[in-house]
Amino acid sequence: MARVVSLYRHPIKGLTPESVDSVTVQPDGRIAGDRVLAFRFADAAVPEVRDGIDHWPKAKGLSLQDFPSLATLQTTYDDERQRVRIDVGGSPLVEAGLDDSGRARLSEAVTEFVLTTPEGRRLQRPGRLPLIVVGDGTTSRFQDRARGYVSVHSRASVSALGDALGAGIDDRRFRSNVVIDDAAAWSELDWSGPVTVGQIVFEAAGVIVRCLATHANPDTGVRDAKVLTTLTSSFDQDEPTLGRLLLPGGGGTHARGEWSGGVIRIGDEVHTRVA
Repeated sequence: MARVVSLYRHPIKGLTPESVDSVTVQPDGRIAGDRVLAFRFADAAVPEVRDGIDHWPKAKGLSLQDFPSLATLQTTYDDERQRVRIDVGGSPLVEAGLDDSGRARLSEAVTEFVLTTPEGRRLQRPGRLPLIVVGDGTTSRFQDRARGYVSVHSRASVSALGDALGAGIDDRRFRSNVVIDDAAAWSELDWSGPVTVGQIVFEAAGVIVRCLATHANPDTGVRDAKVLTTLTSSFDQDEPTLGRLLLPGGGGTHARGEWSGGVIRIGDEVHTRVA
């Protein structure tokens, strides 16, 4: 039986995940505390709102796709105190709250760090500085897609990719919220209809087409694995695909419009249907 073996949330868009024992899925389908903050470029437009839902393309601010060295930063977020701590190499880079002075300290510290990395010149392009810390620290709003979702992949799929690459591959490269085990490699790509994780019923939505962020080693920030070309060449994929999106719904008491959220925990069983 497939089961949940790892859970992650990403408090700051583009920065590292926090490994947690449980996640709360909100009524909008997003993970509480996930992507509640972001570092926005100075000239980027404010987040768009489409049908009442925020939409945050990667090009608006710092992201692993363009700044792989961000992977070396370790982020911790205290929801209750609304304080962010960012470490690098096991040493503190900055710790601050989300008041005006705290946001300024966060922006200054991260700017100084990025400018010392191989991607520093990208941050010096016109209109990008100063970085602005956006988000209220509570609302999960800085996802790539306008609609709320939970992302999931199987450990077996990552293992198969690692075998093709001839190297160990860490789940964190794929920035999923949920990692499952005891499921066949690539089986998540064939899910159809409802997907039950613990007590929550989801709808299997689109598969996840990957970007250059997956090339960055989550410990070193170096692009050391050609994930995209390996997915298409070794597994005969039209687009580099790994993982699945889950949307709230799936019928019954969790039908869209009636769903009030729930909790996913390590060890929860995963029940699926294959097309």
